[in-house]
Amino acid sequence: QVRLVESGGGLVQPGGSLRLSCAPSRSGFSFNFMGWYRQAPGKQRELVAGVRNGGSTNYGDCAKGRFTISRDNAKNTVYLQMNSLKPEDTAVYYCNARDFLNNLWGQGTQVTVSS
Repeated sequence: QVRLVESGGGLVQPGGSLRLSCAPSRSGFSFNFMGWYRQAPGKQRELVAGVRNGGSTNYGDCAKGRFTISRDNAKNTVYLQMNSLKPEDTAVYYCNARDFLNNLWGQGTQVTVSS
């Protein structure tokens, strides 16, 4: 059974940067959509950013102007570059990958922005 493997979370100071990455645990998939969602304590899960296999992207309001999503189709990997991080960006970030047959979620990676 395939799963999504996330990496790159951690503790960062306000104004700092982090890069998250996510890839399936085995090859053989071509996802129509790959993206990132986040969930802070007491809040609903929200879209951070997504990218389709043709390259089109969409961003949640929380990410516009600070975060950039990218995708390496050869490696079936999606990246989220997060700059100018704020304490309110603190959340568990979840990778999501979808095609006609699958809707996969990663286990989540914690991002904490604090001085």
